[in-house]
Amino acid sequence: MTSLRRRLNLSGLLTVVVLLLLWQGIVVAGVIELQYLPAPTEIATAAVSLLRDGQLLDATAHTLSAAVLGWVLALVVGGALGVVLGTWRPARALFAPTVDVLRTLPVVALVPIAVLLLGFSTTMEITVAAWAAAWPIVVNTMGGVAAVHPRLREVAATLHFTPARRIWSIMLPAAAPLVLVGARLGLSISLIVTVIAEMIGNPKGLGYELVQMQQALRPDAMFAAMLVIGALGVLLNTALLLLSARVGVRGRS
Repeated sequence: MTSLRRRLNLSGLLTVVVLLLLWQGIVVAGVIELQYLPAPTEIATAAVSLLRDGQLLDATAHTLSAAVLGWVLALVVGGALGVVLGTWRPARALFAPTVDVLRTLPVVALVPIAVLLLGFSTTMEITVAAWAAAWPIVVNTMGGVAAVHPRLREVAATLHFTPARRIWSIMLPAAAPLVLVGARLGLSISLIVTVIAEMIGNPKGLGYELVQMQQALRPDAMFAAMLVIGALGVLLNTALLLLSARVGVRGRS
């Protein structure tokens, strides 16, 4: 019970409750008169209704699977590229400027191109999400591996480690905190870009539901979908932190 209390941010949860009560009071009292601003109770009622007919659940499952698959792809490809650039100085000198250019490209501008190439599909979503999520993983992995203390490299050389074992046993454990930071950023970005891709180019998922509810003038359902997206982000980040703690990795704040 004590460990559970330590993991739960009770003061943060209390703040959320207070803000929701304040929101409810402002809307009910008419302090702010906005035609399409629903009260939290209306949003909760809409969410329950959408959950009962399976609409919100199906959209959530689609968005979650696409975001996680995009992130896993980004973790594998971006992590490998980061290790190569971090361990091989000539490659870092040659390709670091290219990485800087590519990672600054607006992902929203790439979605229409991805639609043209891959069509209105889940593959398009995963590809765009993986592209966007890979860059913080590349940069953090490259920086973490490049910053490994020279003495650790000397230890690996003294023990005659193969290059693969040197990376796996020495460099990645030493760079793990920075890699975790990149993974967390990549996971959040993957979810955000997945929703954007659904809003622009794929008639599925929570992003598509947001657009549909906005066009149908149903702000209660629109806010419900938006809050589910936020809850997904919190749950994914928490799951990653718990997994990293289980394997003994602590990220930097």
